[in-house]
Amino acid sequence: MTDPLADPPSFLRSLFDCAVQAADPMRVLAAHLPPKPPGRVVVIGAGKASARMAEAVLAAWGPCEGLVITRYGHARPCPGIEIALAAHPVPDAAGAEATLRMLSLLDGLGEEDFVLALISGGASALLCAPVEGVTLAEKQAVNAALLASGAPIGQMNTVRKHLSRVKGGQLAKAAWPARMLSLMISDVPGDDPALIGSGPTVGDGSTPAEALAVLDRWQVSVPGSVTRALQVGSGVVPPGDPRLSRTENRVIAAPAQSLAAAADLARAAGCAVEILGDSLEGEAREVAAAHARLALHRQAARRPGDPPLVILSGGELTVTRRGGGIGGSNAEYCLALALALQGAAGIHALACDTDGIDGAAEVAGAVIGPDTLARATPDRADRSLLANDAHGLFQRIGAQVVTGPTLTNVNDFRTILIV
Repeated sequence: MTDPLADPPSFLRSLFDCAVQAADPMRVLAAHLPPKPPGRVVVIGAGKASARMAEAVLAAWGPCEGLVITRYGHARPCPGIEIALAAHPVPDAAGAEATLRMLSLLDGLGEEDFVLALISGGASALLCAPVEGVTLAEKQAVNAALLASGAPIGQMNTVRKHLSRVKGGQLAKAAWPARMLSLMISDVPGDDPALIGSGPTVGDGSTPAEALAVLDRWQVSVPGSVTRALQVGSGVVPPGDPRLSRTENRVIAAPAQSLAAAADLARAAGCAVEILGDSLEGEAREVAAAHARLALHRQAARRPGDPPLVILSGGELTVTRRGGGIGGSNAEYCLALALALQGAAGIHALACDTDGIDGAAEVAGAVIGPDTLARATPDRADRSLLANDAHGLFQRIGAQVVTGPTLTNVNDFRTILIV
């Protein structure tokens, strides 16, 4: 085990790796599988963890047929189950075509058939079937604008549901009257199944008018066809609809479990632990400023002989892009935290997305310490934050955390170490 005093960056990375491993589908999925049902079994899914989830299903059940859609670079060997690759966070034609194939696979199933749905974060973009009158290009534009707006994930998903033919319970409706079990890995604050991947197997009580209100609230400009589609209404399935009566939704991994695993590892290393919660939301730089004040307060209260303190938090922060950078809430959080701490001795931090991708960057996040500003220079750090270019700065000073695809996704992981 890495010594938190001897090598703080490596210790923080070990906590992150522990959190990711706790949500690995190969570790957690089998316990939630029933015995393989008799008759026809179809496996479907979407999300950044869906191929790994399908791999875990095959390990437990043996050969199956089906189709899952995952992000480019996240494929796994799944004989018998087609692994379709598509774009995230903005959908592409490959995702749209694969979604139509999935709907065809479900068409005509009967009461004796069984569908296993595997849903994880990323499914909102990877499952792409725009409502009538809205083109893929228009859906892409709306998605990109929502991502840049700073809107919370739940509100973004409200819009996505009402512009889709598969989200908001519509995938379950397509499989009815077959029986369906939907296993989910949560990447949303509160672990609401209706929000995970925009709830393709979960009924939703929101309205098209609420979707229009989100666009207005966050000043997202959309084509007239999108406005007209939302005014007409959508096929989102309300809770209690009989076509959802044969579907069971079950969350099998969530941020709280990963934070608990990291906390156990930190305690085993002799640290005290404070968990701020697994569902924090807000603008990344504002949350970072609040966490800097907390860390400085905790540091000031320390007494000789006190053990190192690890502060953990999860959830999903947002970045309102105003500059030319690519954003990334974890990198922006780290940069804002470093600026707020102003090189305070004995305080180190790491923030990473558990899927290995921070925003649009193929980087999990970043790690900072007392020397971060000196290495970056304060003026450059300020400019980088204003430009939403934290990733560029951390790349220059060698402070990025690069994992590649982790094949799971339980949202952001943040930890502050006070020694």
